Amino acid sequence: MSDHVYRVIEIVGTSTSGLDDAITTGIHRAAKTIENLDWFEVSQVRGHIADQGVAHYQVTMKVGFTLRD
Repeated sequence: MSDHVYRVIEIVGTSTSGLDDAITTGIHRAAKTIENLDWFEVSQVRGHIADQGVAHYQVTMKVGFTLRD
C-alpha cells in the first residue's frame, strides 16, 4: 500500500426523503467538483420538524480526498 496524504473538507447534505439520501446527495454534489473522494464521516445529524413529523434531514459530513503528487 502506498502512502497517501488526504485533504478533509466539511459538507452538509440535505434531503426530504431520509438520512441515506442526504448523505448520497452531499457526496454526489461534492464529486462534481472534487476529484479523488475516498471516505466520509458523519459528524452531525439535524432535521426540521413540520406538522408533527420530520420534514427535512441535514447530515454534516467530513469528506476526505487524496492529494495528487
